[in-house]
Amino acid sequence: MATSSVAESPLGIPRSRVRQLVAASIGNVVEWYDWYAYAALISYFSVQVFPKSAGDSLVPLLATWGVFAVGFFMRPLGGLLVGSFADRFGRKAAMTFTIVLMGVGSLILAITPTYEAAGILAPMIFTLGRLIQGLSVGGEFAAATTFLVESAGPGRRGLFSSFQYVSTTIGQLLALGLATALGAMLASADMNSWGWRIPFAIGAVLSLVGLWIRRGADETSQVAEEIQQGKVKRPRLFDFLRDYPKQAALIVGITIAGTVAYYTWTTFLPTFAQITVEFSKTEAQLVSTISLIFFMLLQPLLGMLSDRVGRKPLLITFGVGFTLLPVPLLSMLDNSFTSLLFIQCLGMIFLGGFTSISAAVNSELFPTRVRAAGAGFPYSLTVALFGGTAPLIGTAFIDAGNPGAFPWYMSALALVSTLVYIFALKETKDQPLR
Repeated sequence: MATSSVAESPLGIPRSRVRQLVAASIGNVVEWYDWYAYAALISYFSVQVFPKSAGDSLVPLLATWGVFAVGFFMRPLGGLLVGSFADRFGRKAAMTFTIVLMGVGSLILAITPTYEAAGILAPMIFTLGRLIQGLSVGGEFAAATTFLVESAGPGRRGLFSSFQYVSTTIGQLLALGLATALGAMLASADMNSWGWRIPFAIGAVLSLVGLWIRRGADETSQVAEEIQQGKVKRPRLFDFLRDYPKQAALIVGITIAGTVAYYTWTTFLPTFAQITVEFSKTEAQLVSTISLIFFMLLQPLLGMLSDRVGRKPLLITFGVGFTLLPVPLLSMLDNSFTSLLFIQCLGMIFLGGFTSISAAVNSELFPTRVRAAGAGFPYSLTVALFGGTAPLIGTAFIDAGNPGAFPWYMSALALVSTLVYIFALKETKDQPLR
């Protein structure tokens, strides 16, 4: 009996490709655990690091979401610089750098003094840590998503792409789970005083684990090696923008709706429910955990579906859903467990049409020579402008006494992306990577 020269996994994927998938995903889990620990702990450290206003208890929360947004504005810089580094020197080297950078940022957050102890230095140090994390995450998306898509075989790019958000969600679940466990084990005063520092410290240690795992990955960009040998011209920082301006603009249009929907449904919605309908903090965290597990399990299924039916049908379904659903869904929100769980899970079904394939869609638009910077910079810029600001805008609407305006804001942006999906985006699932 003849045997295959290439060992395959039960899914029919060569084991060498599975190893690449695991190396990227586990490192990505660590990266995104560190990033999401901030949002999971925000209600604990906001009053410790940021000063209160005499007449407004929402001021520390607004300030903390403001730093959350500011961290996002380092992501385009990370996407540009680290993406360019990945195009020149390889994806593996770039992913090694980003995970070290994330560990440094998490360590700074863990040791930040309180406002009572250090005054204005406290929010300044805390903001520095978040800026470093933002630089890391922007670079991580640029390097890791191109690495995942380039590691996939023919007809598997949607499936491999989906593991970007599988690993992202696992990291978020770990951050949320640890925050919930600490909140249950520690007295409220202890959690507010020092308990919130523990997840950040653990994140710094886990970054070393992720670094060790990524060292075993294989490089996917042959072009990077040819650049180092002088066989291919070294790309300049903005070559992707000069040579492929339409593709860069397309990524902005593709991403606007997805990033607002993602950060609202996976990060801000529990806080929105706590503030607007006085939803229990403990129950909100439980709802988030259940809905995120559901969301994570959807990703590979939708990724494989896109490899069969194409990217456009999933994106259009997502876009239409988030154009029509935010206003009626958020108007249904009350303080019952079932209400919030239904709203989160229904939204995540549609959201998966974007998240499961965004890495593949972005990577398929550019050639290898400028793929990491080309996919990473416009994506991260859009996330910074629209995704990172979504919780801040939502909280500001609430503070202004008009929470109902926020879902209309989401729907308007979703309509913009839906028009891009329908009229400007070509199907790419059957096209070979350039």
